[in-house]
Amino acid sequence: MIDEMDTREPSVSRRGNRIIMPGMASVHSHAFQRALRGRTQRRATEAGSFWSWRRLMYTLAERLDPDDLFHISRFAFVELAMSGVTAVGEFHYLHHDRDGTPYEDRTLLAETVIRAAREAGLRIALIRTGYFRAGWRGALEPAQRRFCDASVEDALRDVETLQRRFAGDPMVRIGLAAHSVRAVPRPYIMELMAYARERALPFHMHVSEQRREVDECIEEYGLRPVALLDRMGALGEQFVAVHATHLNNDEIRALGGARAFVCLCRTTERDLGDGFPPTRPLVQAGARLCVGADSHASSDAFEEIRAVELDERSRLEVRHAVAEAPELLRAATQHGYQAIGMDDAWRDDWVALNADDPSLASLNEELLVDGLIFAATPRAVDEVTIAGRKVVIEGTHIHYEDARRGYEMTLRKLGFL
Repeated sequence: MIDEMDTREPSVSRRGNRIIMPGMASVHSHAFQRALRGRTQRRATEAGSFWSWRRLMYTLAERLDPDDLFHISRFAFVELAMSGVTAVGEFHYLHHDRDGTPYEDRTLLAETVIRAAREAGLRIALIRTGYFRAGWRGALEPAQRRFCDASVEDALRDVETLQRRFAGDPMVRIGLAAHSVRAVPRPYIMELMAYARERALPFHMHVSEQRREVDECIEEYGLRPVALLDRMGALGEQFVAVHATHLNNDEIRALGGARAFVCLCRTTERDLGDGFPPTRPLVQAGARLCVGADSHASSDAFEEIRAVELDERSRLEVRHAVAEAPELLRAATQHGYQAIGMDDAWRDDWVALNADDPSLASLNEELLVDGLIFAATPRAVDEVTIAGRKVVIEGTHIHYEDARRGYEMTLRKLGFL
């Protein structure tokens, strides 16, 4: 049985025609963006850069109601489970109604996403995200009204509401984020950071994903984003820097010296043309890696983790660039759970893969972890067990058909089908 495995550290073993591994964590997710998959690729859509892609994403965000959000999120989470993901960190910034007015129940949309994860059987860390402006000297676009809070106090009250409503639920964790230095001014970052630190909450931020973000931060503060956060005392073992693509050597040393997490989202970063993060220097400096599906441009948890190594090989033009398979397994499992505040819960979640799948067939026992990390695909996932409950059986999620129908109904409503 899966639950009889030694769970002292992430490991892989063979049981008959199955390969058993711990469940993986997708640390950074924007589940609603799953509806964009395959719809922003043609040049006719003008998706020529991150910023033009963002306009298309905003168009989607403007139109969603709570039911839409539920169906898209549930399908995104069901698909993640079928790729071996057992816990997700949802970086949640879609807070209010279409005109920016808070719902009567301010946490309606956050709880909608939590409900979607629970129906998919996934553990979820709802990372409640502070968002307060378009950018330095920027005017809000219409969609951004749904993201913005009037005050830090409003955002923190929502965190407290969510903590109270889900207190004692082992499947739900509440975290906190400042969206970015672009969307959150420095004094607000400091307030959010202090709150998270006092209560030992995970604290996440988008960091230096785009060169323009770096340039605007220098223009506003005279410092690059990570240097600014370091000056503010924001970095630490609870801090999760998402993307961390465009860093200088001092920033790399700051993240590493703080033992911060760096969450790489390579399938999305490739899709958006973000660039290559300096992964090997970050690891050498002491940063801890984890991964996330981000925009759900792809939902292949194995590709997400092996890309950490393979993309750095391309950047450096070498082999064996960042870490070997056991370290990558730890990043995908143990580090991922820790980054979303779920600590040792990874020991209770398991994925069984079909050892006869072509991607895994005839693996050498000595190199089992290597073969799994560098070759497995979601097609090989046979069974997924989360907190003792089987949610994927014979490769298919137990609620797949219902989730697919709800997703397709929503896409038709939105005019995407």
